[in-house]
Amino acid sequence: MTKQRVRTTVNGRQYEHEVEPRLLLVHYLREVLGLDGTRVGCDTSNCGCCTVQMDGRAVKSCTILAVQADGHEITTVEGLLNDGQLNPVQEAFWEEHALQCGFCTSGMVMSAQALLQENPAPDDRDIRLAIEGNLCRCTGYLPIVRAIRRAAASMREQGDA
Repeated sequence: MTKQRVRTTVNGRQYEHEVEPRLLLVHYLREVLGLDGTRVGCDTSNCGCCTVQMDGRAVKSCTILAVQADGHEITTVEGLLNDGQLNPVQEAFWEEHALQCGFCTSGMVMSAQALLQENPAPDDRDIRLAIEGNLCRCTGYLPIVRAIRRAAASMREQGDA
């Protein structure tokens, strides 16, 4: 199979690789770039574990080919760290105990981050709509909603929203 060149910016760093046209973005991130914070869950876009941001919008990386990301800016959960420090969404998930097994956490965090970039003061309905494509089997969602609310307040206080 003929490989295609992909040029992307991932977490602020530019990359260029030759990839097979059928390679999914989730596998490109994990296997080619070594960014394993993006999880592979269902491979059918049902669980949301693979959620990343592409040009600031939450997308499920198991439904996007790496070649479709050519020329786009991708942010993974690793890209949210600032000098090794958790960002407000990650911190709020920690503080509100919005994770248990952790499998869905990176996708939830990325969906929450995208929401808060677009809407710095979401109500609970907005939050639930933003994470409706992400499945969690452990928390019951209440701590996740609290965490996103907390992150929104923190980001507004810090002027990050």
